[in-house]
Amino acid sequence: MKTLTRRDFVKRSAVTGAALALPFSKARGANQDIRVAVAGIRGRGRGLAGDFNSLPGVRLVAVCDVDANVLEQQVKRFRDDNINVRGYGDHRQMLEDNSIDVLAVATPDHWHVPLAAAAIIAGKDVYVEKPMSHTIAEGRFLVNLARKHGKMVQHGTQARSSEGISEGIEYLRSGKLGKVRMAKAINCQLRGPIGRVPDSETPPGVNYDLWLGPAPKRPFNKNRFHYNWHWFWDYGTGDTGNDGIHQIDIARWGLGVEMPKAVSCSGGQLFYDDDHQTPDTQVATFEYDDVYLMYEMRLWTPYGLEGHDNGDIFYADGGTMSIGRKGWQVTFKNGKAGPGGPRGEYSHAENFIKAVRSRKTSDLNAGAEVGHRSAALCHMANIAMRVGRRLRFDARNDRFIDDAEANTYLTKQYRKGYELPTL
Repeated sequence: MKTLTRRDFVKRSAVTGAALALPFSKARGANQDIRVAVAGIRGRGRGLAGDFNSLPGVRLVAVCDVDANVLEQQVKRFRDDNINVRGYGDHRQMLEDNSIDVLAVATPDHWHVPLAAAAIIAGKDVYVEKPMSHTIAEGRFLVNLARKHGKMVQHGTQARSSEGISEGIEYLRSGKLGKVRMAKAINCQLRGPIGRVPDSETPPGVNYDLWLGPAPKRPFNKNRFHYNWHWFWDYGTGDTGNDGIHQIDIARWGLGVEMPKAVSCSGGQLFYDDDHQTPDTQVATFEYDDVYLMYEMRLWTPYGLEGHDNGDIFYADGGTMSIGRKGWQVTFKNGKAGPGGPRGEYSHAENFIKAVRSRKTSDLNAGAEVGHRSAALCHMANIAMRVGRRLRFDARNDRFIDDAEANTYLTKQYRKGYELPTL
């Protein structure tokens, strides 16, 4: 990936404006506007809708949600802001609209790849929230599908478009700190318990069967619905795939590594005693030929760790570099502070639109392959934890070596009618 400089960021607005005059076969509407739809509008989707609609030459034209109450509220909010969006309760109807150029996917994890795949086949480029996939096999499938259809796919690890973090990574890669031997990705925060809730009737206005989609059929439970779905394996990936993926992605980026040769992980619930299936505490080690990538997660610590709540520490022969929400900082081995800087401005959506116009995957800061690899590390950690042993990985074939049980977690069963398409 090309590292962004301050000059690149200063030029972005001018470049975006100039791009409006470039030919783009998929752009339709007044002044060749890129028309964007968002699927999943209750949480992260709201932010994405605003991000895209604020860009020059981009218009939000449609939103989709299976909860009619959320959909009605959000459509009204957009229209009150003079954004004339169409609301859909079923993504399949929305994707039939050939005027839509881009779909942003902000649904539960188990819908990320099925929705993204449907959009690609319908001729649209895709911005897909993290984690890119719900299984390792899904991630590879989406990479290959996007390549086959020539579509742009951007993964929602937005730190890849941060000016400040890019500068920190560039410094780390320069060799000025000497050999980097390990990175620690830290997910340290307080997430409250969710209690125990019995199954209940589906709330009015919710298309629960469609919400379940490829997941197994089971009764409605509000603890498995809005947001708390993150903590159940049928729909989410725990906080490793939810938030830890940001730190894992930065660690992988800084080390310049792809898939590990082995992974070990332990985890459990030291804090929760409720409906959670996924852990509140997790420690993983990813082994590469000459570096290690460690991941530490605690969801019961509302205090900073090594200077950060969530962040990364890189350990090199000449000192350390920390990267967090406030920026980056070098500390030399003699204890003196070195270079550093703020996180800086970034627009991941803008970077994606640039690639949509140029039709160059090289313009994507977090393309499908990048997203697949970072999501895969999250899946590997969860799988190693669930089987309870160190696993060796064959990166060429995206499979664990000589471990049939672990390989059963590479994919999953899809409910009838919601299977993935064939390549």
